[in-house]
Amino acid sequence: MTPVVPVPETPAAFDLYGPIAGDLVEVERILAHTLQSHRPCVARLIAHLDHYRGKRLRPALVLLAARACGRVTPAHHTLGAVVEMIHTPTLVHDDVLDEAAVRRHRPTVNAGWGNQTSILLGDFLFTHAFHLASSVDARACEIIGAATNRVCEGELQQGCERGNLGLTEADYLTIVEGKTAELTACCGRLGAWYSGADSEVAEGLARYGRWLGIAFQIADDLLDLVGEERTTGKSLGTDVDQQKLTLPLIRLLDRAAPETVARIRQILSQSGNHKREVLRPFLVDSGALRYAGRRAEEFAARARAELDCLPPSECRGILETLTNLVVHRNR
Repeated sequence: MTPVVPVPETPAAFDLYGPIAGDLVEVERILAHTLQSHRPCVARLIAHLDHYRGKRLRPALVLLAARACGRVTPAHHTLGAVVEMIHTPTLVHDDVLDEAAVRRHRPTVNAGWGNQTSILLGDFLFTHAFHLASSVDARACEIIGAATNRVCEGELQQGCERGNLGLTEADYLTIVEGKTAELTACCGRLGAWYSGADSEVAEGLARYGRWLGIAFQIADDLLDLVGEERTTGKSLGTDVDQQKLTLPLIRLLDRAAPETVARIRQILSQSGNHKREVLRPFLVDSGALRYAGRRAEEFAARARAELDCLPPSECRGILETLTNLVVHRNR
């Protein structure tokens, strides 16, 4: 296996978490307490998942929304752990689907233990998440269950559209809204709901999370095409290798001359992992990368506009800053 050189995590997002730092510590405690096994092989897998730890964006969204609405309760700590336990298996399963070898500068679960173990580990995490959610109340299970269903539906739709070079931007956004944005929308809704906010505020923060999630995914798809593996810490180019069309390629194919479209189709049909390097000049020259970047900015702006449902506060300001960070990042 190719050794991976560690690169320190960017502090940008964590620097914003000051007002919820203590709350995130409690979320980590709950995660550590919940994700345990007396079976050594399972315990080793759980320990490996610590390498999947990222910016904890989703728990942070729950907690920031709660504080912006007035208060954080013990339910928020539990729900922060739940949404992280739902997010993590989506990464594990994504690595299987993408045949990715590296995440967070470490070997993926599938690289170390194989696809079958990866799928079962994801299932293990999902069951723990819903068991923990049941300790809050039935409403939490309902909200989280509906969101998780949409996440899986989005992933299934993406799988069904693999190799469809006629995928439209509208189709892409439907997929992204399900597989990524539904969970971030859920985070905003949970944060508001369990702070006692009214339904108008809860739905406003859910919309904030939805637009933020779409902006995040567009930026992530851009990184898959033009990012550096040393910086991102994960395998890149997996979307084009798996013939999963993302917004830059959709834009390129939609606007290119017929002979260019034919060339792009030829590149995508070839074997090997060199496709993103070959495609990059087409993406740059056509303006497709700039277009995708603008669309990410537009969704980030829509997210910021939803924050008008909140009174001015430090945490509202942090939620606004996050809309810029998710778009302007290199990992």
